[in-house]
Amino acid sequence: MARKMTKEEREAFLARPQVGVLSVAAEPGRAPLTTPIWYRYEPGGDVVVMTSPGARKARLIEEAGRFALCVQQQDGVYKYVSVEGPVVRSSPMTKADRHEMAARYLPPGASEAYTDATDEAHADNIEIVMRPERWNTADFSDITERLS
Repeated sequence: MARKMTKEEREAFLARPQVGVLSVAAEPGRAPLTTPIWYRYEPGGDVVVMTSPGARKARLIEEAGRFALCVQQQDGVYKYVSVEGPVVRSSPMTKADRHEMAARYLPPGASEAYTDATDEAHADNIEIVMRPERWNTADFSDITERLS
């Protein structure tokens, strides 16, 4: 059986630059909206995602007042962290904010080029901030070690 991560382990894992999968309640009669997304997190802090204010996910998050995020490591030892909580703030992003997010995922030079190339299309992006409330984790390293 996989073990649960400690608070420190789960926060460090979530803080790594990984593409998250965001889920939010959808319209009646539809499954939850689930979509990959860039995010940032620092241990002990809030989860920040960016999106266009006109995106379906932005509207659904506003309506629900909360969302969930899941990240996983599938290369090597399988691990995952999912976190869910209420939205505590939504605010416009500056170009510097958008660059900071891109720099988590793209190499130096590419992040600047990406931010410049998408400036017109994403100039109105917002950040949505979620306060982690519920966590679910699994770390299969003990199982993997026993099988080696």
